[in-house]
Amino acid sequence: MEPVIRNIESLDWVTFLLVASLGILVLAKKSFYNRFLNFIILPFNNKYIFMYNKKEKLFHWFQLFLTVFQLINLSLFIYLVTKALLPQGEFTELDQLYFYPLILACLILFAVGKVAIQLTNGFIFNNNKLITEFIYKKLSYLNYSALIMFFANIILTYVTPNSKPVVYLALLLILVVNFIGWILLLRNHQKFLANNIFYFILYLCALEIAPFILIGTYLNK
Repeated sequence: MEPVIRNIESLDWVTFLLVASLGILVLAKKSFYNRFLNFIILPFNNKYIFMYNKKEKLFHWFQLFLTVFQLINLSLFIYLVTKALLPQGEFTELDQLYFYPLILACLILFAVGKVAIQLTNGFIFNNNKLITEFIYKKLSYLNYSALIMFFANIILTYVTPNSKPVVYLALLLILVVNFIGWILLLRNHQKFLANNIFYFILYLCALEIAPFILIGTYLNK
């Protein structure tokens, strides 16, 4: 028999990220147990939004914990999706050394820049309270969808690596969760949006739709 060379990919760094993000989630639950319980049922019950919308919105520790959890898992999810959708053999172990940190850095810069632009817009047009509420609600649903990404990351790493059905199912669930958030957001602020429809469309195209188009274009290369 001829020897067969097998390239065994090291998963140590992925395991570290998953354990670290799980630790952040456990810390958030331990520190803010009641808030965490309300957060878990967010897509099925809007109680979390109504209870915590009027105080300590963006910079509460619970929100910060979940945002860090989201950034870690979203960047890892993008990494694993790219790996699953690229032709086999094009994603080498060398890519791991720079691709994930690059994704994470880009996501952090984009998130900080996006929030800064929105808060600046709120300050200029004297509607900072409404903009902060808008960001808080949208971020809450995005943070919830990070739970889906977390489980998808575990499956794509240890159970069925590079599984396209898992990728598509996870993407569908993520879109459903955020779609629910958007519908509730639009319904609760329909009067304000109707009076500022031009600025809303401009915001939607520049900061919500454009990033997904860029990511989709990159994955289709």
